[in-house]
Amino acid sequence: MRAIVIQGKLELVETELPTPAPEPDQVRLRMAYGGICGSDLHYYNEGANGEFVVREPLVPGHELSGTVDLDPSGQLAPGTPVTIHPATFGTSEPGIEDRPHLWPNGAYLGSASTWPHTQGGMSEFLVVRKNMLRVLPATLPLRRAALAEPLAVGLHGIAIAGGVKDKRVLVSGSGAIGLLTAAGALALGATEVVSTDVLPGPLRRARELGVHDTVQIGTQDVPSAHFDVVLECTGVPAAITGALDAARRAGVVVLVGIPLNEARPVNLSPLVSRELQLRGTMRFNDEIDHAVELLDTNPLLEQVITHEFPADQAVEAFAVAKDSDASGKVLVSLW
Repeated sequence: MRAIVIQGKLELVETELPTPAPEPDQVRLRMAYGGICGSDLHYYNEGANGEFVVREPLVPGHELSGTVDLDPSGQLAPGTPVTIHPATFGTSEPGIEDRPHLWPNGAYLGSASTWPHTQGGMSEFLVVRKNMLRVLPATLPLRRAALAEPLAVGLHGIAIAGGVKDKRVLVSGSGAIGLLTAAGALALGATEVVSTDVLPGPLRRARELGVHDTVQIGTQDVPSAHFDVVLECTGVPAAITGALDAARRAGVVVLVGIPLNEARPVNLSPLVSRELQLRGTMRFNDEIDHAVELLDTNPLLEQVITHEFPADQAVEAFAVAKDSDASGKVLVSLW
């Protein structure tokens, strides 16, 4: 089968790999689309995503859609449209029995965090466990369904915040995750959704999704002590400081973006003086099911996709995805 492979820093090739055969509890998929995520960009541009270094050829991709090619059990017919929950859960621990996404020793498609690496889905075929599949409604196109994973990340952040219905919400950062988080907040009944970014392109896309207002950081000020919920989607220390300043007394700030694993200055004074709640998130639990529902009923969400490239132009696709002013979500169509 054909596959896109990251061999190391700035080394991305299309190559031939053996076509996998599914075990009895697995299903082989014919892949349709793969979205380029920030972790994919790090693996390609730097040869590592944080501490996780590419030590063997890695097929990227965990934002995926496709159709069933072969189900040994016969339960899923060939051609059945699906998206994928990309996590394989590890071992439960006391206190987190209901949060399998936090269980240690798990894995994630397209990740160098395991050895051997967990190969992703930017390939002609992919074999996954059957319980990772989410069958799509007939009305949801495969192209839009590739947004299910990043939308689930935003929905999980909203859930960690305690919901956003009838609340004033700030979404810090308007990359693909920020855009989908803002769209999720609108769909879930927030009375006010404001998006921020340092660049005009992402803010234009946020306005097209229907947010109530946008703020360009560096040229405009974010209202201080105003928002009930702040969803910080960049992981940048200065943005975390801004998120804390924007939250009203007893408000909730959720870190959706992943900060670097290093000491960096953040002003925590508002956290104490306003008795804020600062909460972290890690990927998502089962929110991908809700994401599929929202994508099916909200065709406008497909606007987050700004570019689509064929697999033989993957290098160009990764270059465009790196330019966050010019691009939102970049998809690769997989043969």
